[in-house]
Amino acid sequence: MHSHQESHFTAGDAVRDIVIGMSDGLTVPFALAAGLSGAIAQTHVVVTAGFAEIAAGSIAMGLGGFLAARGDAEHYANELAREEDEILTKPEAEAQEVRDIFLTYGLTEEESETVITSLRRRPADWVKFMMRFELGLEEPEPGRAWRSAATIAGAYIVGGIIPLSAYMMLPDVHQALRLSVVITLTALAVFGAVKGRVTGVPVLRSGLQTCFIGGLAAAAAFGIARWIS
Repeated sequence: MHSHQESHFTAGDAVRDIVIGMSDGLTVPFALAAGLSGAIAQTHVVVTAGFAEIAAGSIAMGLGGFLAARGDAEHYANELAREEDEILTKPEAEAQEVRDIFLTYGLTEEESETVITSLRRRPADWVKFMMRFELGLEEPEPGRAWRSAATIAGAYIVGGIIPLSAYMMLPDVHQALRLSVVITLTALAVFGAVKGRVTGVPVLRSGLQTCFIGGLAAAAAFGIARWIS
């Protein structure tokens, strides 16, 4: 007898944070470097400005991830306290909410009563049930905010160094720009393909979309800089 195995995306929040940080890290410094290349001729200026942007961007992105995760944790804690209070003070209203939930799954009120009776004897499990099925909330992992901030910031830094590597290797800004375009678009395509593979999106479509967005941002920045200068 063969066991049934299902393939689902379970990588969770860490992969989401890497995607957020890496995609912005590849795109924003790339667009900045391309824009500066259209206005100046010194690669060291591009590198200096690029690293300054990476520092500021990684801090801003990390802080955003921290605040978002902290906000999720605070929201969960507030809703948890409210549900605990309502189960104690309004048990019949909460029981009716359980019936309503099961009715959406096709169960009758009689079939629901067995579960409700069991939940009444286990208030802690009742609260967890309401948090998940009424509010759609999962308990955040401890320390999630700090891990999210570090992951997003680290991924942003790694992504940002890739387009700047060409300017660190070549003294001519235009040669560096051409090499940076090749390196970054390749990295965007590979990153998009890997992201698609992990999340279940078609690999080719994900790679092309990521590459197109990064290239469009860089082209817009370069064109504006050339037009102004």
